[in-house]
Parts: sequence; C-alpha cells; structure tokens
Amino acid sequence: MIQKFRYRFIGISTAALFIVLLTVIGSIIGISIYQAKQQVNNVLVILSQNDGQINSQINTQNVRKRFGSAFNRESLYQYRYFSVSFDKNGNQTNLDDSHIVSISRETIMDLGRQVYDSEKQSGTISSVMSNYAYKVTRKDDKTTIVFLDESVIMESTDNIMKLGMFLGAISLVLFTLVLIAFSKQAIKPIIQADKRQKEFITNAGHELKTPLSIIKANTELQEMMNGESEWTNSNEQQVDRLTHLINNLISLARMEEQPKITLSTVNASEVFEKAADSFKTVMSQEKKAFKVKITPGLKIKADENSFYELCNILLDNANKYCDDEGVVTASLTSDKRQKKITLSIGNTYTDGKKTDYGKFFERFYRDDKSHNSKKEGFGIGLSMAQKLTASFKEKMSVHYDDGQIFFSVNFKPVK
Repeated sequence: MIQKFRYRFIGISTAALFIVLLTVIGSIIGISIYQAKQQVNNVLVILSQNDGQINSQINTQNVRKRFGSAFNRESLYQYRYFSVSFDKNGNQTNLDDSHIVSISRETIMDLGRQVYDSEKQSGTISSVMSNYAYKVTRKDDKTTIVFLDESVIMESTDNIMKLGMFLGAISLVLFTLVLIAFSKQAIKPIIQADKRQKEFITNAGHELKTPLSIIKANTELQEMMNGESEWTNSNEQQVDRLTHLINNLISLARMEEQPKITLSTVNASEVFEKAADSFKTVMSQEKKAFKVKITPGLKIKADENSFYELCNILLDNANKYCDDEGVVTASLTSDKRQKKITLSIGNTYTDGKKTDYGKFFERFYRDDKSHNSKKEGFGIGLSMAQKLTASFKEKMSVHYDDGQIFFSVNFKPVK
C-alpha cells in the first residue's frame, strides 16, 4: 500500500510539474508567436503605405510608433519581400522582386493572381519555397499586393519553441529522478503514521483480549456459583461480539501489512462447496431457502484459505441480511466460452432499491442505520471481502436484480 502511495505521489508530483512546465513553455511560445505576428503585420503595413518599398524616403517617425523605442532603422532592411500591382481590369501592371531571390517571377505572378482573385484583404499563402504573409491595398484604380517572407521572422519563434520543449523535457526528467530519489524521505511521515496506526490496532486488539477473557471467565464462574441469569447471558454475548470485532480488525490490519499473497491453482468448486455446506444447517433452521449451483472442476488463481474466507464472508453476509424466510442464492459457474468464472452470492432484500451500494465496502457501514442488534455484525465483513478480492487481482461488484442483491467476482479460469 505504501509502495502504491509512493508511486502515486511521484506520479502526481511529476504530472503537476509537467502541467506547470507546459503552462510556462506555452506562455513563452504564445507570446513569441504573438510578437512575430505583430512584427509581420507592422512590416506589411509599412510596405503598403510606401507602395511596396522600404527605402530612404520611408517615414521614420511612423515606423518608430509601430516598432517601439527599440526601433533600429537598419533592421528594416533585413526583410525579404516582393509586390505585384494590378489595374482596375485585373491586368498586372507592375512586379517588384528586387528584395528577394528565392522565388521566381513566374511564381510571384501566380501568387499575385491567386490573392487578387480571392478578394481577401490579408492572410498567408504558401508556395514550395516558403510561407508568405500578404496585404492588399486598393488606391484609385490600382491594387497593390505586398508579400513578406515569414521565414526570417518566424525562425526565432521556431527556435524558442524547440529550445523550450527541449529544456522542458530535460527539466521534467531531472525533476522525476530527483523526486524518485527523495520520495521516501518526502512521504516518511505518512509511512510512519500508517505504521503506527496498524501497530495500534494490532497491539490494542491483543491488549483488549486479556480483560475480555477475564470478564468472560468471571461471568462463567458467577454462573457456576449462582446459576445463569439474564445479565450473565448478556455479558457473554457482548464479550463474544467484542472478541469477534477485535479479531476482524486485527485481520484487516494484517491484510494491509501483508497485501501480497502467493497465488496458486485452487479448485474453486471444491472450496466453495465446502463453504456452502457449512451454511445449509443455519439456513434451514432460520427457514430460508438456500439455492446452490456449482459447476464442478473449476480452477482459479488464488490462495485457498483466503478464497474459503471470501466465500464464508459473502455467505454469512447474505444469510444475515436476507429477508425473513427469504432466499439465498449462491453460484460458481463458467461462461459458455469458459473465459471467466463467476462467483455470485445473493439474497432477497426488499429494501434493496433504496440502498446506496457505493458505501457497502466502507468499514463499519451498515445499511441498518439504527444498528439493530438483531442484525449481528459490525460492517467490516464486506471491507475484508473486497481486500481479499483485490489480493487475487480481481474486483468485486454489487447489483440489485429482481428483488435480490448480488455480490459477484469474476475470475480468470486456469485450464
């Protein structure tokens, strides 16, 4: 259990760091992309305002407003761009490719025609060489389309993205390694608290058994001297109840201390039949119908004693909470394809529709809110049954069907 908690602690911490790293990296990349897009838009606006040119006649003050105080006039000449102009009839009148060498005039003409026919005012268009952002300006009878090669501007953003992902991955690996190294120390107080809790249950259980034994012995001696009475019988019943509760608590604590058991091939049919036979007399005395169906020769991977205990707990629970003169149904069968073996134990339960099945496996939970003493038990049995089922690497389910409540476990058959 502690090992599982340790792995969960490492997993949650690593996931939390991963989310933080993704958030930080995503924010940096997002800001970088936004700034790059703003830069592309600013350059396109400047080109559009200057008839597709960046030269000595450019309005420096206007450029500085767009690029901010860090503007450097020389930096404007780093961009690769070209432009195409059309008259009012859609005929190409001008093509300027003096500021780019990586694209042919034919391709420029084709890109210009595509943008002109699309009637869009701005956007991005791709060619074999690169992606080009464009902006359309219409003035008088002339339409000018300026294109800007985004590769120079987006290159820094791509580098930031790659670097961010690389540093994020390295940081995540390093943090995980450090976390694994120090996880024992980090959860040490939890381990100690859990250990003390289990030791307390076990030690307290053994300490309580001594006075209970003395009380029972004294009661029996009093009965020998003065005969049985209502009070001595009550004392013996309560001592037996407390002893049973203590034994169950100790068993639960030991299960958690030693969660791993050795699984071997068990003849489930024989074990279940043995458990069912032990309840036939009890059921008959309480005038309850007991229907048993066992397919012979079914084998599963389990611990024989633990599986027998599981069957006893479920049968005892079914008998205890079955309606008066009701029916207890117990079966161990295989499906037609023999791919699973199902242990199913149910009992008639009139109030089953109003029951919260999600709480059945909680310790000390009893559906009888008054804890009526006629229903013996403490609400620990099903919690123990779930622990036993988990030790077999299986799951227990509960459902209500046709007036009966069923507890079922599916096992993989051993052929």
